[in-house]
Amino acid sequence: MNGPVTASSLDAADYDPIDDLNTIFSHPSTLSSVGAVGAALQTRQDALDTSINALTGTLAAPRASSSLDRMSSAKTELDQLFRKIESVRSRALETEHTITSMTADIKRLDHTKRNLTLSMTALKRLQMLTTAYEQLRGLAKSRQYRECAGLLQAVLQLMAHFRSYRSIDQIATLSRNVADLQRELGEQVCEDFEMAFAKGEVGGKRGMLKEACLVMDALGDTARARLITWYCNTMLREYRQVFRGNDEAGSLDNIGRRYSWFKRMWKTYDDEHAAIFPLSWRVNEMLANAFCEGTREDYKAILEKSTRRTDGNTLDVSLLLRCLQETLDFEHSLEAKFASDPRASLDTLNSEERAHTFDGSISQAFEPYLSLWVESRDKQLASMIPTYRNQPPLAEDEEFHAHSVLASSIELFHFYKVTLAQCAKLSTSDRLLDLSRTFAKYLDEYAHAVLLPMLSRSSPAPPNLNDAILVLNTADYWHTNSTQLADTLRRRIDADLAPKVDFAPQADTFMGVASAALVALARRVDAAAEPAWREMRNTNWSRMESVGDQSSYVGELVRRVEASAGETLALLQKPGYARAFADKVVEGVVQAYVGTIVACRPISEVGAEQLLLDKYVLTSSLTSLLPPNPSFQKRVALSLARLDPLLKTLQVRPSPPEALVQAYLIHIHDRSDSNFRKVLDLKGVRRSEIGSLIELFGVHRASAKDDDGGGGLVDVDPFLGGLSLVAVQTPPNAQAAAAAAFGEKILGVAREGVGIGEEGEGNLRGIGKFFRRDISAFGGRFGRGGGEGEGK
Repeated sequence: MNGPVTASSLDAADYDPIDDLNTIFSHPSTLSSVGAVGAALQTRQDALDTSINALTGTLAAPRASSSLDRMSSAKTELDQLFRKIESVRSRALETEHTITSMTADIKRLDHTKRNLTLSMTALKRLQMLTTAYEQLRGLAKSRQYRECAGLLQAVLQLMAHFRSYRSIDQIATLSRNVADLQRELGEQVCEDFEMAFAKGEVGGKRGMLKEACLVMDALGDTARARLITWYCNTMLREYRQVFRGNDEAGSLDNIGRRYSWFKRMWKTYDDEHAAIFPLSWRVNEMLANAFCEGTREDYKAILEKSTRRTDGNTLDVSLLLRCLQETLDFEHSLEAKFASDPRASLDTLNSEERAHTFDGSISQAFEPYLSLWVESRDKQLASMIPTYRNQPPLAEDEEFHAHSVLASSIELFHFYKVTLAQCAKLSTSDRLLDLSRTFAKYLDEYAHAVLLPMLSRSSPAPPNLNDAILVLNTADYWHTNSTQLADTLRRRIDADLAPKVDFAPQADTFMGVASAALVALARRVDAAAEPAWREMRNTNWSRMESVGDQSSYVGELVRRVEASAGETLALLQKPGYARAFADKVVEGVVQAYVGTIVACRPISEVGAEQLLLDKYVLTSSLTSLLPPNPSFQKRVALSLARLDPLLKTLQVRPSPPEALVQAYLIHIHDRSDSNFRKVLDLKGVRRSEIGSLIELFGVHRASAKDDDGGGGLVDVDPFLGGLSLVAVQTPPNAQAAAAAAFGEKILGVAREGVGIGEEGEGNLRGIGKFFRRDISAFGGRFGRGGGEGEGK
């Protein structure tokens, strides 16, 4: 080793042995001493281990001896502590025994004192009870009922303290005497009431009877109920004798006399008897309820007897309805009276709800016979529909507005509202369900017999604008109200019947009427455009020599379409209806344009080019019918774009023939011989040339390939496939009838759905498809509404 290693450096926290090794072996020549250095380090390590073991043993020996001493000392101290605890416990027990023996006499004295106190209290209460009992007997004999009431409450409270002492003979005897006195008081009060009412002395004894009610109140619920029942029976005895024992007086014809009698009796109660009874007894309500219960049972017997008559006479529905209405009015008057009764303010939060409600308390007897009432509503509605059909659309003092609806629809809605309220008061079960079905039946009838005929009322001309708008607004009005009507019925009808209330078919029906009205409005635009189409048909398209900016008929067509459509759009209140109307106008114009092109054949190449240019002008005009609307603009463009392949093909000369065939395959792009013949017919190709063109078409058609190697032609182009060259134009005077026929078709589907129950729901849910179907389905034979633009 070339350098010393200090001991302090080995204790450093960042000690690095490499530094010492570099110091020891500072030169390569020192590496020969590695073995000696290692041996010296091992010797040093062994010496340190020996020193450490010796020091550890020296330190451990005294520590072990000290621990044993401490453990022994702790054990000795614990033994001493336990001995002290046992000594303290023994002294505590001795002290407790000493104290108990010292206080035993005191405890006996306390128990004696408590028993003496209880005995004195019991004796004092017994004395009070005996005295009060004797006083109560004397007051009862002298009929001093006010004092009796207060003293009776005291006696009953005192008697409650002696319930556990009834095993004592004297207490048992006193308890029986008190019970007997209670019965005697109850009987005495009842006798006083009976005598006063029998002799007509109520007025003179009103004070005594009022105080007697206090006694009955103190006697409890049973006594109070007995007196109230007696009073109600007494007051209604004459009523039962007159109306129950006399067939003539008790008949339905005299139902008004029953309610008049009750009102007179009620006045007697208010004037003479109301002051006798406490308000909390609700005697007036009990009396009214007793009258209603008895009357209801009388009506049940009378109605049942009327339905079992063998003389052929059935229950008079008009009489039944009159009686029912009088009964409802009477029940309503009772409800109104007791709703404002001042005694309601005396009820506490803990009191129960009013014991009686008078809605249906009597009219419930009519419920099994309400089917007759529903039938009468059915007959009344049946008589109203023809009246609505013939009456003016608006009331005499009402002017037409864009939001106006038929006056009959307002009247019908009011009738439904009132009838529903009446029926809901009488029954929330099957009769209300029957009424809902009657409502649904005449909503369909209203749409079929009142609304749709207005669209063809002015036939053969298109319908009047105001009439069509009124039909549209009314159909929309009832589409909304039919849904709300169903919701109201579901809330009022019994929960188990609510799912059976369904006005969705009627809502669909009115939406169908609205669609028919839009069709009729679009037909007015078609009729307005007819002079322009006539001018187009009068143009010789086969001898046209040059192409101009636009044909003369286009300006007139645009002016007429924009004027007529704008007049209608100004009256349409909902954007959805405006869009639907504009779509139908576009469809009608496209259909008429196609039909007129067919009527104008033969068409030369220049004529086809002029027609294509006219189509672009027409597209721009139709696009502006509505405010900027990308969806509508696309719809217009796609609808008129269906003409492009045909017109572009017609622009190609038939010579050379290959050019015409290739143009057809490029633009029309189908393999149909029939469609190719239609193009040749529209161009006016001579019959002698058609055969060779057809053969050439077959050759080129067979060789046409798509980029992927498959056949690139469709079988039949849908637009040309639906094009007929036989008919030329639907007469304008048939447009209104076509719109009405469209509505009839919709209503037919709706009625079918209603008639077949749940299986018909699929038909009704799909009724919207009729609204979107192309206008050509009922407007002519020139197209079937195919192509890309359909349904957009």
